[in-house]
Amino acid sequence: MSQPALVTEITHRLVSSSVGRIHLVEQGSGPLVLLVHGFPESWYSWRHQLPALAAAGYRAVAVDVRGYGRSSKPGDVAAYRMLELVEDNVAVVHALGEQTAVIVGHDWGATIAADSALVRPDVFRAVGLLSVPYAPRGGPRPSEVFAQMGGEEEFYVSYFQEPGRAEAEIEPDVRGWLAGFYAALSADTMPPADAPDPHFVSRGGTLRDRFPAGRLPVWLSEDDLDVYAAEFERTGLSGALGRYRNMDRDWEDLADFDGSPITQPSLFIGGALDASTTWMADAIEAYPATLPCLASSHILDGCGHWIQQERREEVNEILTCWLASLPD
Repeated sequence: MSQPALVTEITHRLVSSSVGRIHLVEQGSGPLVLLVHGFPESWYSWRHQLPALAAAGYRAVAVDVRGYGRSSKPGDVAAYRMLELVEDNVAVVHALGEQTAVIVGHDWGATIAADSALVRPDVFRAVGLLSVPYAPRGGPRPSEVFAQMGGEEEFYVSYFQEPGRAEAEIEPDVRGWLAGFYAALSADTMPPADAPDPHFVSRGGTLRDRFPAGRLPVWLSEDDLDVYAAEFERTGLSGALGRYRNMDRDWEDLADFDGSPITQPSLFIGGALDASTTWMADAIEAYPATLPCLASSHILDGCGHWIQQERREEVNEILTCWLASLPD
């Protein structure tokens, strides 16, 4: 079991990868825990976990995923395919002088973490998933599935898949758009159940049309929003949106893993009010087959999508207890 450690200051580093560089922030010493964020965030979404994991005796490392923050942003859309991001994670582990790591991800980061564990079990010895459940590769081509989801409306994933379209909505007012997007998926500010669903776009409309306005969720300060907005104002959104534009490529690239379980020790934490949890309830029910070494699955009542920020103390407690239970 890891022993309590003196919490050091965070350190920013750039390490080499096939794309050029990956920016990371690290704190603490001990077994390596790699933290992978989702959309539209950055390493900063793990700001509450870095000191908690460091205090528990771990070397906590949060990356800027390729296309985000200070990491390289290639221009080719295909450079954001899943196998490239898996290799970025491997490169980070090796650049830090380690051979293995526990990987933990949120939102898209959960899918990146799951596929990293699936494709490189020699490197990633355990995997923690936040908000988005693991669902093995399979079924029809993703773009075909998403195109059928909205009926008269358009599912947000399809909206994001067309290059330049979402950028035209977001980039003229990055800060305002982010504030609305974060609020739309947060427990204390999300629209009521009888309001139009912010995951869908009306024909000819924008996602922003359905965002709540006027207040930030309790977990997000004006200063926090400034941090997120400043990064996207500098980088634009194309790199971040590249993940959505590779889902069919991933489906092809991962064909050899069709239906494959993840056999390393695993953990899942979801929010009861998060659409990712409710829409993918079948995936959670399938965990005995798809995550046979799952230690525990937690659904946090009254919690939305931004789970490690909305419920930081609970998430920190669950993570540190799970990490302490892992074999060395």
